[in-house]
Amino acid sequence: MGNLDLITIIIIAANVIISYKGFGDYAFFDTYKFNIGGVQRGEKIRMFSSGFLHIDTQHLLFNMLTLYFFAGTVIDYVAPLGFIIIYVVSLLAGSLLSLYFHKNEYHYSAVGASGAVTGILYAAILLQPGMKLMIFFIPIAIPAYLFGIGYLLYSIYGMKTRIGNIGHDAHFGGAIGGFLATLVLAPYLFQTNLLMIGLLLMPIILLFVLKKARKI
Repeated sequence: MGNLDLITIIIIAANVIISYKGFGDYAFFDTYKFNIGGVQRGEKIRMFSSGFLHIDTQHLLFNMLTLYFFAGTVIDYVAPLGFIIIYVVSLLAGSLLSLYFHKNEYHYSAVGASGAVTGILYAAILLQPGMKLMIFFIPIAIPAYLFGIGYLLYSIYGMKTRIGNIGHDAHFGGAIGGFLATLVLAPYLFQTNLLMIGLLLMPIILLFVLKKARKI
C-alpha cells in the first residue's frame, strides 16, 4: 500500500485541478455535478464529471489519501490499464446506483470520487483479502475482508437511514463496480479465492434483497 504510480499521480492531479476549479467557479461546479434532473435531461457527462468534483478540501483530501493507500495494491495485480478500467467502471457504477435509488428525486445532487475510490478499495480487498487495515479509533488491525463486508453493511444502513450528508449509494455502487471489474480482469480469483468472493458478495445480494422487499 502507498506506492505512488504515475497513473495514480495523474488521477490525483486531475481530481485536485478540477475540484479547485469547482471551488472557485460555482457555474462550473453546478454544470458538472451529479444531478438527477440534469442526467434525466440528457446531460450524461455529469455521471462521470461529478467524480472529479469535491465539496471542499477536506473531502478531496480524504478521497485522495484513500486512493493513494490502495492504488498500488490494485496496480500490482492488474497493471495500470486494469487499474484505470476498475477506477472508471467504479465511478460510473456509483453514479448509476445513485440514479437508480434517487430517480424520483429531481433535485438530488452529489459530487466526489468516493464511488471510484471505494471501487479501488474493494478491488484491493478482493485481490489481497488477508491484508490488515487500521481503522480510526480502533487500536488493532483487522483483516481487509472483514472491513469490506462491514463497510458495505454500514453503507446499507446509511442508505436506509440517510445519515449524514454522504452518498452511501455511490459508495456501494462503486464497490459493486470494483468487485465485478476485478473479477473480469482477474478471473483466476474464482479458483484461488472463491470463498472470499462469496463473502464479499453477500452485502451486495443483501442490498438488492432489501430493495426488492422495499426495506430500503
